[in-house]
Amino acid sequence: MTWVTATARSGRRSGRRSGRRSGKPPDHGAWFLVLPALIPILVLSVGPLLYGIALAFTDSQAGRTTPTQWTGLLNFRDLLHDTLFWESFRIGLLWAVGVTVPQFLLALGLALLLDQNLRFRWLARALAIIPWAMPEVVVGIMWRLVYNPDAGILNETIGDLGLGDGRDWLTGLGTALPAVIVVGVWAGLPQTTVALLAGLQNTPHELHEAAAMDGAGAWRRFRTVTWPALRPVALAITALNFIWNFNSFALVYVLTNGGPGGKTRLPMLFAYEEAFRYGQFGYAAAMGCVMVAVISVFLAFHLVARLSGGEDG
Repeated sequence: MTWVTATARSGRRSGRRSGRRSGKPPDHGAWFLVLPALIPILVLSVGPLLYGIALAFTDSQAGRTTPTQWTGLLNFRDLLHDTLFWESFRIGLLWAVGVTVPQFLLALGLALLLDQNLRFRWLARALAIIPWAMPEVVVGIMWRLVYNPDAGILNETIGDLGLGDGRDWLTGLGTALPAVIVVGVWAGLPQTTVALLAGLQNTPHELHEAAAMDGAGAWRRFRTVTWPALRPVALAITALNFIWNFNSFALVYVLTNGGPGGKTRLPMLFAYEEAFRYGQFGYAAAMGCVMVAVISVFLAFHLVARLSGGEDG
């Protein structure tokens, strides 16, 4: 019986090998099905990225009459000694962490609430994603009105509660960055909530019922049932949120334009100013390359962590 099984397995292996040798050639026509999605990516993403990398090694400037020269690593060498850029980089990290962490915690609580069998749950879910449908420019303008020192609803509320006369939140050196972080958390909360809610709905309810029958409380059910199922989604959305927040531009530009005194000048804002205010295209491209490198390293660590933990989860 063992010999028959071994002979059958050997026959299947030889059949697969002969099938590979005599199989049909690859269908190159399938590439035409991919082209409609591939061409926009190449034209709008890969092409500009490669051009920006090449530009970082030149002395390209706005309004220059002489030909652009190849300067090698000169822009990167100057960037290493640019304290303003590294200060903006520090602010960018503070901003990204300060937005991503509260965003995730609040979204997790909101997703757990919306996953309950509540009345008008459909209405609550619809209202929860309203900020997601608003453009960042509109969000920035709206929150500028909220933070308005003279007629803003925030200062009016503080005055009505007898907590003081309020302040100019977006121009204070100590309040500008926290105020902008609050707006970033509010604006990015919906997509994180939707992602976590989708992960919660994919968790079998039978596991919760079995844990409850075994006497597990709410915290233990979350720790042993909910979180293990939700962990891959949580890691993915947190990594994406960090990248999106680190690369933020429009929201902070509308709210503070990097002020006051550079306290909210994120790396993207700094690169934008170098390119379009001062015309230093090559230097700004070098900044972009550094930011792409940092994000790539972060993604590499994230993917390694996901792959190494994939067998366990």
